[in-house]
Amino acid sequence: MYHDSLIRILAARLADAIAQVTGKTPGEVDPVLRPAGDPKFGDYQCNAAMPLARPLRAKPRDIAQRIVEAARLDDLTEPPKVEGPGFINLRLRREFLADYLRSIRAPRDEPAPDRRGLVRTATPETVVIDYSSPNIAKQMHVGHLRSTIIGDVFARVLAFEGHEVIRQNHVGDWGTQFGMLIMHYAEHPIPAGEDHDQVLAAIENDYRRAQQRFQRDPAFATAARNAVGRLQSGDPEALHIWQTVRAASRRAFLDNYHRLNVLLTDDDVCGESFYNDRLAAVVAELREKLAPGAGAAHDGARVECREDEGAVCIFFYDENGEPRFRKPDGNELPMIVRKSDGAYLYATTDLAALRYRIKELGADRVIYVTDPRQKLHFEMLFAVARAVGWAAEHVRLEHVTFGSVLGNDKRPLKTREGENVKLRELLDEAERRAFELLDQRDRAAADEGRPTEPLSDAEKREIARRVGVAAVKYADLRNDRASDYVFNWDRMLAMQGNTAPYMMYAYARIRSIYRKAADRFGTPDVYAPGVTLRLDTPAERTLALRLARFGETLDAVASELAPHILCGYLYELAAEFMRFYEACPVLKAPDDDTRLSRMRLCDLTARTLRLGLNLLGIETIERM
Repeated sequence: MYHDSLIRILAARLADAIAQVTGKTPGEVDPVLRPAGDPKFGDYQCNAAMPLARPLRAKPRDIAQRIVEAARLDDLTEPPKVEGPGFINLRLRREFLADYLRSIRAPRDEPAPDRRGLVRTATPETVVIDYSSPNIAKQMHVGHLRSTIIGDVFARVLAFEGHEVIRQNHVGDWGTQFGMLIMHYAEHPIPAGEDHDQVLAAIENDYRRAQQRFQRDPAFATAARNAVGRLQSGDPEALHIWQTVRAASRRAFLDNYHRLNVLLTDDDVCGESFYNDRLAAVVAELREKLAPGAGAAHDGARVECREDEGAVCIFFYDENGEPRFRKPDGNELPMIVRKSDGAYLYATTDLAALRYRIKELGADRVIYVTDPRQKLHFEMLFAVARAVGWAAEHVRLEHVTFGSVLGNDKRPLKTREGENVKLRELLDEAERRAFELLDQRDRAAADEGRPTEPLSDAEKREIARRVGVAAVKYADLRNDRASDYVFNWDRMLAMQGNTAPYMMYAYARIRSIYRKAADRFGTPDVYAPGVTLRLDTPAERTLALRLARFGETLDAVASELAPHILCGYLYELAAEFMRFYEACPVLKAPDDDTRLSRMRLCDLTARTLRLGLNLLGIETIERM
């Protein structure tokens, strides 16, 4: 049974060969192996010969030939070919490819949930992922969509790979705005009710009114500032109002997470308030360890913590002693961690959070998923963590950014009134449009006399719910996360192209094939020991190769933190399946062995689509 991805199996063999040629150990060499760009050249290409030319003082083609002669690939590939200046092109043997897929056990033999034969990493890490992070007393809007669903994919894929994932929802639940709400609700009842979104909408409206009063009423502003102090000191009335507003907000957030099918729960909330009693100690540690002359540096850069006009600030210098960060006017830009009046800031809380995640949660990798406007903040944050000694060399600190969701005018998506589109309203509209499309499809089929599988109204509404939400999520995730994209209902709900409905239809179509097979032949056991995978046609081999590359695709998503790689893979898989289905009759195969072989390919495709979509947080549908 094969327990690794195709590319790792090949890379291990090539590393052994390159080690023989170079005199190094296999662990010291890089096979520079990647999927071939053009199938006519093979399935994979090894580009290791070119970088070895200078140290070995030989022509790359000669080195490539020596690698080929040393490699033990006969059981895996057809004879390798050296092409061009020294590329090694590899084409997998059909027998190996069939054997590789045949090693994937039946779902009944897999530990639940189905992993499709993929094993967990041998080097697991503790990964903390900070994502979503809405603000208490405010409704979630389209601006929260990307962080929430992109971070959710990271959490799913890294956990699937075998890492211990700790989700952190760093909600904004502390600060001056709560003083305003405390004073407002000292005079008015706090909204309540069963509809969590409506309750939060009412609280948000109350916050706007309190904010307006704060700006025009000096007495109210003073009382609000004093209320913050009462909250921080544990005043019962202030705490009660804060806790009530916080709980109502979190209930509404959870409703949105449930609709979006993301993994965040109330247990994952670790907001700004959690770190309040740690801030003084963090600043004291920074002042001690980053004091001028303490020698705190990382990669040649120096970091100092000192007072400046009464505020405690952190300054950053490059290896030449010049300031690393500057304001637009050219002056030095520090990170302020305590104001001259003793108040702490957003940066202080983030430093306390990063210290907690590394020192107490034991993170080997910390991932922050936010928009790019915070790039400078995280550069400073990570530099401090390195210099003060919280983040050792092995700890990876990553700020993962994403582009904006744009309207048809190529500007950030807004309502006609210029406000952010509420996430709840966006999902409502997605479900409504999906239901209308299903209705239109069924009416058109009836008018044309085309047969369709009958669906009850309840089934159609459940399908519309899944399709609508999936369409919104997939339209976002299919794009390179760093890019902006235009939100277009017609495009994202289309049944053709790289869309969620197309993926879900491909899965449902395979399930339909199995239902028809059961009616005609009884339920077949396509994983029975006597079933042989036959890859006799180009369409069968192409589909098999795509199925076999699933593991290396997930590795790439986990390494590069790029959900669009998985979307691209699933789209190509669905397209390859459609071509296979057109070229290779399944239920009308020429003999039983061929039918069972092709049905096994169908089932492996369905399992891969279901698992891949699940890792994107998208639910599949058995009938559509």
